[in-house]
Formats: sequence, structure tokens, C-alpha cells
Amino acid sequence: MSSLTLLVSVLLVLVVILVVALLIDLAHRYPKAATPMLIGLGGMTVIAAVVVPIVIR
Repeated sequence: MSSLTLLVSVLLVLVVILVVALLIDLAHRYPKAATPMLIGLGGMTVIAAVVVPIVIR
């Protein structure tokens, strides 16, 4: 794996963590939307489904 690929992978992981934290915070502020953990896990799953094929490639 080249350094550029490794750097992009690390940055994508950081972005995923930030987006999941944002979704959990949003669901925590508006509890009628859904359970915060469910929203976070759902967001993490969707983003991982997009990021993993890019990183593996």
C-alpha cells in the first residue's frame, strides 16, 4: 500500500468517525427521531459500505 493510499484511508476513517458522532448528537438532540445508537450505527454502516470498496481497491 502506498503512502498516499494509507493517508487517504486514515482521513476517510476520521471523516467517518466525525459523521457518526454528528448523527448520534443529532439524534440525541431530537430523541423523537430514533434511538441515538441506532442512528449512529446506521450511518456508520452506510458510510462503511461506500468507503471499504474504495480503500480495498
